[in-house]
Amino acid sequence: MIIVVGSINLDLIANVDRLPEPGETVRGSSFTTAPGGKGANQALAAARAGAPVRLVGAVGKDSFAAEALALLRAGNVDLSGVGESFASTGTALILVGADGENVIAVVPGANDSVVPGDLAKAFLKRGDVVLLQHEIPLQTVEATLDAARAVGAVSVLNTAPFRVEAAGFLGKADYAVANETEFDLYGEALSLSGRDRPARMLDFAARTGRTVVVTLGGDGVLAATPEQFLTVPALRIIPVDTVGAGDTFCGYFGAGLSSGLPLEQALARAAAAGSLACLKPGAQPAIPLAKDVDAALAVR
Repeated sequence: MIIVVGSINLDLIANVDRLPEPGETVRGSSFTTAPGGKGANQALAAARAGAPVRLVGAVGKDSFAAEALALLRAGNVDLSGVGESFASTGTALILVGADGENVIAVVPGANDSVVPGDLAKAFLKRGDVVLLQHEIPLQTVEATLDAARAVGAVSVLNTAPFRVEAAGFLGKADYAVANETEFDLYGEALSLSGRDRPARMLDFAARTGRTVVVTLGGDGVLAATPEQFLTVPALRIIPVDTVGAGDTFCGYFGAGLSSGLPLEQALARAAAAGSLACLKPGAQPAIPLAKDVDAALAVR
């Protein structure tokens, strides 16, 4: 079982000719809404990878909640661990200019009400794979890492968004997954040794006894364990929209570990899924199905 403890949002997206200056009003050309939140995205990705998934999180008692959960319900994700909060459903307010630049304001809302006591809804057991991110309170993230360790579950911590106060517990995760920018920032916070990123990754693995995975977008994935260093390529694609690619990677990676794939194979399948997620707009709608990922890997 994949257990995701994380955020659930509804993205509110407006397209404008150009981004407004402070105090200025500009005319928009279109408006869409889409389910989002790193926890929800990763849960759906793991489900589309073929794994059974339970999501622990929270939404508000408002009209946004149903839409935020719609694709998860359609994907047969177990939502029994999703509570209702008096706070609003988490939202991301996104303005996208004609040049592709954007400005985003994230309102956590109900996500901030996910507390360590909610772990009772996870029903963690030995052999589960637990996916975490930094869009819920960090004390809940750390408590989940400790709980996973206590029962013998495998933990995968996606270190996004970067929060320097999280540096102290990254080493509690069996697998820490960061993009290159996040890893470099955490490397500074942790005073990792090494002249380049691979050397600092190996230093992290040696210090903690854990595995660190760094995603490089179109350049693939790096992984350092206490015993080895791996390099995995991405698919060759022309991206349409990279939103959600990292979450797709994490969901597929967790599913690969849960199914018993060796590390290098789990990374390769996750990297391929992340690449395919860039071929369609949006986060959750673009997450590929397992059959499409397998087909892409077969012809690479």
